[in-house]
Amino acid sequence: MRPPAVSRRPAALIFILITVLIDVMGIGLIIPVLPGLVKDLAGSEAGGARFIGWLTAAYAIMQFVFAPILGTLSDRYGRRPVLLLSLLGMALDYLLLYFAPTLWWLLIGRLIAGITGASLTVANAYIADVSPPEDRAKNFGLLGATFGVGFILGPALGGLLGEYGLRVPFLVAAGLTLLNLLYGYFVLPESLPASARGKRLNRSNLNPFTPLRALGEYPLLRNLALTFVLLGLAGQVIFSTWVLYTEGVLRWTPAQNGLALAFFGLLTAGVQAGLIGRFISRFGERRTIMTGLIASILEFLVLSIARSGPLLYLSLVVGALGGLAGPAIQGLISRQVSETEQGRVQGAITSLNSLVGVVGPVLSTAVFAYFNGGGAPFRLPGAAFLMGAAFSVAGTLLILGVLRGIPSTGTREQQASAD
Repeated sequence: MRPPAVSRRPAALIFILITVLIDVMGIGLIIPVLPGLVKDLAGSEAGGARFIGWLTAAYAIMQFVFAPILGTLSDRYGRRPVLLLSLLGMALDYLLLYFAPTLWWLLIGRLIAGITGASLTVANAYIADVSPPEDRAKNFGLLGATFGVGFILGPALGGLLGEYGLRVPFLVAAGLTLLNLLYGYFVLPESLPASARGKRLNRSNLNPFTPLRALGEYPLLRNLALTFVLLGLAGQVIFSTWVLYTEGVLRWTPAQNGLALAFFGLLTAGVQAGLIGRFISRFGERRTIMTGLIASILEFLVLSIARSGPLLYLSLVVGALGGLAGPAIQGLISRQVSETEQGRVQGAITSLNSLVGVVGPVLSTAVFAYFNGGGAPFRLPGAAFLMGAAFSVAGTLLILGVLRGIPSTGTREQQASAD
């Protein structure tokens, strides 16, 4: 069947946003239940915690390696076939997770998901194809909002379905992804005309380490590289051990975890959409960055002592405010490089974060396992969160030194007065 033609019109944008929404919902569905399934197959809480770290690392390293490959293949053969192949791989992963009799089946599934889940690169390229230059920033914002909605709906639905069995969300995720595949095959148009496709594959574009070269070419990025690593490691602590902690310490069910994660998604969306711009306008980028970093430290400290639902929800509120720092740092970086280098620099940051996503989960789950029945002389349920707080403190101190070397821009009101 010949793929439908595409033009720069709202319908093409809607097609890809629906595809991404269903894809992200499928990912979110399994978040509240995957740790429970791993622990069941591992036979112990400590063994399950360690293996979850390796599963997450396997997924991250496959994404790191294959993101540039999928992007290059989409430049050569078109966006549509690469997206469809990615959806097929995700559906296979969910089915493997549903039927998995051993932990090694789970690992194979996560490797496949990491390879095909790197399709965000292709989705970004699709958005660029169908958007006029003046609308691209707005449409990329819509893509980000779609991800946010997917990660609100997915965990909530996955948690509720998990009450009927830990494997049920995997089957539903597979069904959603297969429906998405059919939708893409019959409806999703190709966005890249044949005349615009590359004639041959560029080997340098297939190398996942190529984007990292930008880190050594800009003094600001060199100084911030270790900061990104430390803050990224801190973020991986929560991502990797949240469900382990809530299930092991608070005895939460998948439904409770799903609702809490959905609540955090709503808070994060509110901060990202409505608070960041106002905060920067009123206080400037530096204070916004420091407010977000301090909030992140407080989030880890609250989590480390949380033994009740209300305290855990308090940590989510504080943690959402921690989201102020990231966009402000990105804005600061974007002003230090030329317009023609923006994509390259952002790609370097993304690659660095991907590498952190390989190391962070293994380290975080190992610490959690050790202090929760894995051989430590005493039990300390919040040990991993204390480690996250230490990473955040170190990153905050480093970024203070970087900020001192950058001229202050002040608040937007002050800039307008100066102009």
